[in-house]
Amino acid sequence: MQSSHLCYTEDTKKKKEESEMKLLETAQKYYKEQNYNCAECILHACNEVYGLNLDEEHMRMMAVFGGGMYVGSTCGALVGCACALSKMVTKDRAHLETDTVPPAIRLLYRNFNQTLNGTQCTQLKVQHHHPEERCWKTVSLACEAMDKTVQELSEKGIIHEQYTRNI
Repeated sequence: MQSSHLCYTEDTKKKKEESEMKLLETAQKYYKEQNYNCAECILHACNEVYGLNLDEEHMRMMAVFGGGMYVGSTCGALVGCACALSKMVTKDRAHLETDTVPPAIRLLYRNFNQTLNGTQCTQLKVQHHHPEERCWKTVSLACEAMDKTVQELSEKGIIHEQYTRNI
């Protein structure tokens, strides 16, 4: 019995690592190769990895969230993660789903804050910005926080099934 639990744990760990790498590699494509900002590249990567089925028209709405809405406010990578997660946990309207939507976003916020040591663009730039890499470190850590959140919510059955197929 213990060996089957160990096998399950190893399989789960392997799937989690593969999911993290897939999101990270996809985000890198959008950030480094296609020059999207933090918010845009996170939503593009989540869209591709989790199968959110958002079109390019929807994606353009994320442009204004880069650089903390260009005033150093809430990190655009966090906003991108929150938008993707909202699509994954909301069936109708957030205020009708108070048992799932707010706790899911709180979990993302907590994981993001713990992983990046902050949520505000101005404070994250001090820690993670590099002149040549720009905010890539922030984006990569945001992918880690997002994957952790999605994994935890999937285990609780909160992520809608259509988005867990690739996890």
